[in-house]
Amino acid sequence: MRTAAAEAAVNTAQVVAALRAAGCVFAEDEAALLLAAPGSLDALVARRVAGGPLEQVLGWAEFDGLRISVSPGVFVPRQRSALLVRLGARGLAAGAVAVDLCCGSGALAAALARRVPGVELYACDVDDRAVTCARGNLPGAQVFAGDLWAALPTGLRGRVDVALANAPYVPSDSIALMPPEARDHEPRISLDGGRDGLDVHRRIAMDADDWLAPGGRLLIEVAPAQVPGATVMFERAGLWPEVHTDDDLDATAVVATRP
Repeated sequence: MRTAAAEAAVNTAQVVAALRAAGCVFAEDEAALLLAAPGSLDALVARRVAGGPLEQVLGWAEFDGLRISVSPGVFVPRQRSALLVRLGARGLAAGAVAVDLCCGSGALAAALARRVPGVELYACDVDDRAVTCARGNLPGAQVFAGDLWAALPTGLRGRVDVALANAPYVPSDSIALMPPEARDHEPRISLDGGRDGLDVHRRIAMDADDWLAPGGRLLIEVAPAQVPGATVMFERAGLWPEVHTDDDLDATAVVATRP
């Protein structure tokens, strides 16, 4: 008769083998998380083996020191986006107005609120599933369903001190090249940035001057090859762009300031 420890070892080995056969690179680490998760282990492993993102299978993602709830069909926060949060928190104080555009799960807003307690926080997304998820992660914020700036209360015009926008920036033709976890399980609207990946960013930049306070900042995440286009886009919108990179996070961000 097997001991509890022996049974656990057998379960672990079986889960690791199943994950490895499915192509999971970090099978041991994922197995440990799945074994610790509530619910049916067989069902969880089956979802992961079928290609479901680990974070959606577990129901949460670790981001900037927080555990963020992630529902099926909602964009999974990427670790590289912590650069936006870190840059956005610089010089920000309690009472400042902060906005998370294209908020997805609300991970960026939640992390910003942790770094700057007392910030006046707003978030929005066009996807109803994301809005529902974000509201659960942002109990102290106002989260709106709608398209970019138009989703926000008009009383915020000219008052926004910092806006974080992890908007979709994958070129349309490159969606098919993404890992199946993303292309098959995350909404295309959260990935597809148009021909050059900057379509949504242009719409955000075009109206930013109306919403940012004097000296207010708009932060976006881009691929390195998109930096020249993003810089020109912001300059045409009357903003001052500055490029930041983090090699450890493999992240590139552009911070655009309203004069």
